[in-house]
Amino acid sequence: MTTGTADLEQQLARYRDLTYRALLQQLPSREPRRYLYDLVTSSLSHVGKGLRPALCIATCRAFGGSIEQALPSAVSIELLHNAFLVHDDIEDGSLYRRNEAAMYVEEGLPIAINVGDAMNVLAIGSLIENIPVLGADLSYRVFHEAQHLILQSVEGQALELGWTRDNVFELTEDDYLRMVLKKTCWYTAIHPCRIGALIATRGAIDADRFNLFGFLLGAVFQIQDDVLNLVGDQDRYGKEILGDLWEGKRTLMLVHALRQCTDEERERLSRVFSVTREQRTERDVDWVFRLFELHGSIDFARELLEESVRAAQEEFEVAFRDAPGEGDRDFIRRLIPFLGTRNL
Repeated sequence: MTTGTADLEQQLARYRDLTYRALLQQLPSREPRRYLYDLVTSSLSHVGKGLRPALCIATCRAFGGSIEQALPSAVSIELLHNAFLVHDDIEDGSLYRRNEAAMYVEEGLPIAINVGDAMNVLAIGSLIENIPVLGADLSYRVFHEAQHLILQSVEGQALELGWTRDNVFELTEDDYLRMVLKKTCWYTAIHPCRIGALIATRGAIDADRFNLFGFLLGAVFQIQDDVLNLVGDQDRYGKEILGDLWEGKRTLMLVHALRQCTDEERERLSRVFSVTREQRTERDVDWVFRLFELHGSIDFARELLEESVRAAQEEFEVAFRDAPGEGDRDFIRRLIPFLGTRNL
């Protein structure tokens, strides 16, 4: 790890820890604890790098705002993120999250669903905390941003789940990126930047200036995640290696392989992905992985990842062109290549 990367991760950890401490203060101390609030705390204790709240706080500071102004919104974003993860694991049939058994595996399906629901309700509570800090009008703007974030995310999830259920193969790279825009980019990058800048400028900034940058940064994050799912280190990745193949997800590599493969290979792919995870065999999953290697699909994804990193770096200069906060501005700029190489 280079000194620059270490400094970057320290700043991420600082913003993550600030968010986590503020989040814990918001949790009720009453019962039921064993079946609800302790599980929320346990889940959040395994937080990742804290990218989303960090982007919100850093963007706010880059445009002249403060941590205190951004913190309730950062907490809300982190709670929404973790609620999505609890429910996503159930919907996808994922077995692991952050090197631990998925909550529904450990605690059962009904309790896990309820914990995810509770995180969503707590996220609304954090947005209400904005009112004494930001005032009613700006708090409403932030609430509207959060509503759009949630709606885009569930629409993206609907696409992915629907493609898997119906075994949809007629997909292009544009279809994949449209799904990623909705499922990943809005809540991972676009809205954290928009919300942070709106808070700092008291709503004066044109928040749409962050949309393209956030899309590109979110695409970098998702493509790298897809690649890591195939070739990452299990301990550092934190999720099940080859889990996307077991779950039948429509990743960039699958979309590419479908365009390159023979009719016979395509027919076998269709058979492999037409059954449930429980019916899929290790032999089938290994065959799909080898097919990706044969047709250069992983290399294709890496090339698009590199292009997306370069494009995000260019668009960053547009989105943050007049941000006066050099320290946090530089932090966000350095996040771009970091997210494209993380956990490698």
